[in-house]
Amino acid sequence: MSKKKLNKTTNVSVAQKDRHATQENMKYQESLIVFYLSIAALIVAICVVPLSAEMYSSSDFQLQKHRSLKMDEALLKVNNELTTDVTVSWTSQECYQCLYQHLGAVSAALSPGQPSSSEFIVNTQHGLTIMVNATSAQQLCRALTFHFGEQGNYSLWIKDLNNSSEADCSIVTDGKPVNSYTPILIAFFILTGLALLFAIGKTLLGLEAVRRVFFQLTGSMETERLINSELGSPGRTVTTVTDNILPPPPSPSKRLRSLDTFRGISLTIMVFVNYGGGKYWFFKHSSWNGLTVADLVFPWFVFIMGTSTALSINMLLRSGSSRSSLLKKVLWRTLLLFVIGVVVINPNYCQGPLSWENLRIPGVLQRLAWSYLVVACLDLLVARAHLDIITTDTWWSPVLDILLYWPSWLCVLLLEVTWLCLTFLLPVPDCPTGYLGPGGIGDMGLYANCTGGAAGYIDRWLLGVKHIYQTPSSRVIYATQMPFDPEGVLGSINSILMTYLGLQAGKIILHYRDLHTSIMSRFLIWGLFLGVISAILTRCSKDGGFIPVNKNLWSLSYVTTLACFAFVLLVLVYYVVDVRKWWSGAPFYYPGMNSILVYVGHEVFEQYFPFRWQMVNIQSHAEHLAQNVVATSCWVFISYVLYRKKIFWKI
Repeated sequence: MSKKKLNKTTNVSVAQKDRHATQENMKYQESLIVFYLSIAALIVAICVVPLSAEMYSSSDFQLQKHRSLKMDEALLKVNNELTTDVTVSWTSQECYQCLYQHLGAVSAALSPGQPSSSEFIVNTQHGLTIMVNATSAQQLCRALTFHFGEQGNYSLWIKDLNNSSEADCSIVTDGKPVNSYTPILIAFFILTGLALLFAIGKTLLGLEAVRRVFFQLTGSMETERLINSELGSPGRTVTTVTDNILPPPPSPSKRLRSLDTFRGISLTIMVFVNYGGGKYWFFKHSSWNGLTVADLVFPWFVFIMGTSTALSINMLLRSGSSRSSLLKKVLWRTLLLFVIGVVVINPNYCQGPLSWENLRIPGVLQRLAWSYLVVACLDLLVARAHLDIITTDTWWSPVLDILLYWPSWLCVLLLEVTWLCLTFLLPVPDCPTGYLGPGGIGDMGLYANCTGGAAGYIDRWLLGVKHIYQTPSSRVIYATQMPFDPEGVLGSINSILMTYLGLQAGKIILHYRDLHTSIMSRFLIWGLFLGVISAILTRCSKDGGFIPVNKNLWSLSYVTTLACFAFVLLVLVYYVVDVRKWWSGAPFYYPGMNSILVYVGHEVFEQYFPFRWQMVNIQSHAEHLAQNVVATSCWVFISYVLYRKKIFWKI
C-alpha cells in the first residue's frame, strides 16, 4: 500500500474517531441535562404541588365546609317542609340501569315554617340522580340530576305545592366546593414547562457557537481530549483500512427508538395509575363499561410486546437460530413471567409463607406470559428469515403482509370465534345466556350474582372463587359482591388478539423497512379499519352497543378500540422519533428499555420510601399527586441510571 494512500485512509479513520468523540461528548452533556432536569422535576413535585393545595384550602369559603368531609365527598342537608316523612335515595349517572340506593330518611316538619333537616354525605366523582319518596314509596317530585363538588355544602329543599300530591324539590349551594383539579393542572404545566426547557436547551446545544462556549464553561474540552486519546492519535498506524469508508446498509433488525418510547409511555402511565394517580377517578379503572386513562395503558403494553416479538424472532432467525431453540426460549420466558407474576400479585411473600388457599392465580404478568406464548409460537410457525420489501406490482400487494402469514391469522380468528361462542352461547346457572353486565345493582338488580357472565363463571369454575381477584372495580358503583378477575381466562383470548395486532405492526415494519411513508400509511389504515369495527360493535355508545367497550371483560370492542388508538399513537411516535428525529424519546425511552424490571420493582417496593411516605393530610389530592409523581419519577430516573450503566433485565 502506498504511503499517500495510507495517509489518506488514516486521516479518514481519525476523522471518524473525532466524530465519534464529539458524539460521545454530546451524549455526556445530554445526560447531565437529563439528570439536572430530573432532580428539578422531583423538587418541583415535592414543593410546588402541595403548596397549591395549601393555597386553595386556605381560602375563605373553606371555613364553611363540613369538617368530616373527605376526598370526593360533599355535604347534603335535606330540609323537609312537608307534613309527612320522606326517604331520599340516589343512583350514579355512571351506573347503567341501576337500582336506587337508600341515602336516608327525614322526618316531617316540626311545625309550619320550621322544616325538619338531616345531613348526609354524598359522592362527588360522578353526577348523581336524587329521588325523594314518601314513606309509602310514592314519588313526591321529579328526579334531580346534580353533580356535587368536592367538599361543598348543599341543601335539598322539599316544599309543599298547595297541598297537592307533588312537592317542589330543589338543590342550592350553601358552601362552594374546592377546585380539586388545581394540583393536577399545576403539575401538568410544570412538567410541560420542563419539557419545553429541555427541548430549548437541546436546540441551543446544537448550535456550534453555543456548544463551544458550553464546553469551555464546563471543562468539556478536556473530556473530549481524553476521549480522543483513548480512540487514537493522528500518528497512530492503522492496520486494517479501506479506500472508502461508508456506513453499513440499513438493517431490518435495527432497534427502533419509537418502539421503546411507546412501551415506556405505556409503562410510565401504568406505574403512575398503579400508585394511585393522585386519587382522581379518571386515573382509576372504569367501574364497568367505558374507558378511563387507567384502562388505556395495559393493552398498549400488550400491543407493543407483539411488535417487539415480530422483530426479535426475525432477527434471531436471520442470525441462524433454529426454530426449536427459539421455542425453548419462548417456553422458558413464559414460565419465568408467570412465576414472577404470581409472586408479585401475592404480596404477603415478604411476611411469611404464601397461603395456597387464597393464592390469586391470574394477573398482569401472567396474562403477558400467556399472550406471548401463543403469539410467539404462531409466529415461529410462519416467520421467514429473509423478507422482501413488498411492492405494489399486483392488486393483492396491499394485503400481502397478511396473506404471507395466513395460517397464524386463521388460528387467531378461530380463537376469536371461540371467545364469541363461549361469551354468548355458554349457559351460566341462574344467569341469562350472553350476559355482559356487572351484576350487583345493575340491570335493576335482576342478576346480582352474574358479574361478568360467562367470563366470571369460567374463572370461578376453573380456578376457584378464592383464587381470583376479590375486589373488582365494579364494586365501587355497582355494589357487586361476586369476585371477578379482570385478567381472567376468557379475556386472555382477546389479549392474544391484541398481541397479534401488535405483531402485525412488527410485520409491517419488517416488510416495508425504511419506507417510512408506507409504514405510517399502513398503520393508519389498520387504525381506521379497527376504529370502524369498534363503531359497529358499540353503536358509538357506552352501554347500548352489541359488545360494549369493557376492560374488565377485555371485550372484543375494547381490543379493537385500544388497538386503533395504539396504531395511531405509534404513527405519531414513529414519525417524531425515528423519521424526523425531533425527539429522542426521553425520558420514556429509558423505562421502555427496562420494562420488566420497572414493573416488578414498582410493585415490590410500592410501600417503601421514597415511593411512599407518611402524608400530613391523607385526604388531599395534592399530597397524593405529589407522592405519585415523585414515585413515578424515581422509577424513570432509576431506569435512566440503569441505561447509562448498560444494565438491562431481560427474561
